[in-house]
Amino acid sequence: MREQLAITLRNVVRRQGADETYADADDATWREVDWTVMQRTVEVGGRAVNVLDTGGDGPVLLWIHGLSANWQSWLLNIPQFMGSYRCVAVDLPGFGLSDMPTADISITGYAATVDAVCDVLGIDVVSVIGNSMGGFVGAELALAFPTRVERLVLVSAAGLSQENVRREPVLAVGRLLATGAAHTAAYQDTLARRPRLRRLALAGVVRYPERLSAALTHELFQGAGKPGFLPALEALLSYSFRDRLAGIEIPVLIVWGEFDMLVPVGDATEYATLIGANARRVVFNDTGHVPMIERPSRFNALLAEFLAGAPARESEVEGVSA
Repeated sequence: MREQLAITLRNVVRRQGADETYADADDATWREVDWTVMQRTVEVGGRAVNVLDTGGDGPVLLWIHGLSANWQSWLLNIPQFMGSYRCVAVDLPGFGLSDMPTADISITGYAATVDAVCDVLGIDVVSVIGNSMGGFVGAELALAFPTRVERLVLVSAAGLSQENVRREPVLAVGRLLATGAAHTAAYQDTLARRPRLRRLALAGVVRYPERLSAALTHELFQGAGKPGFLPALEALLSYSFRDRLAGIEIPVLIVWGEFDMLVPVGDATEYATLIGANARRVVFNDTGHVPMIERPSRFNALLAEFLAGAPARESEVEGVSA
């Protein structure tokens, strides 16, 4: 815990200022999309699950958000793919506009819910893109329902290093964060409009929060203060699938930020090692926990290449040693 805190403080100090590619897709493109007409609720286990579904007959991309987030985590990415793919993004139970589940929240339960959503939508096979806890859920989906997933993208995925932390101190911090998140939800408009307040609210997640637009920040804040946060944090800390990861035999792309302060960048290497030769690792330099938001053009190009079936090659590490 002390070592991770030291890394976090060092990464904060080392900020030099974002380059011109940072958040470079945070423009009018995503704001011109009428997102409301693509949202619907589906029933799973007697509870409503909020789903964004762009429709169409193309291959399906399934986008899964992380802890204390929502489907809007992918606002800078979905517009680049919805012309050729059917994009489906879910609010996991207890987050966004989805109800809390009837059963206790668990990683396996989340994977089963996502699988059930696919059934309701008449979807057979998907390529999964998951960030943080969403990557954890996506990998579990690939393991538990192997015929469902044909490609997997792990973006700063949880699931490994949490095994080495003490649960009670982390949960205590989580309770404080939950209180802070409720405050954020109450004042999200003010926080989104002011760059310095954006930095205070998002400094542990995004490397340069002040570079995000107020409109995008407002959408991201919609994930704060939801009832699923603490149960999902406890579920994340209580589950391990390390010894099963070699069973993932589909192509896997692992994307991380060099200065991820929530899930250490070393986990990218560990995921690649545990999954094996079909996994490719790419680390974005000067980037935090959400590469798809912080480096969207780079992320989208890499994802398009991966989805097109580019062969696996040696891992790429930008700006840090391998």
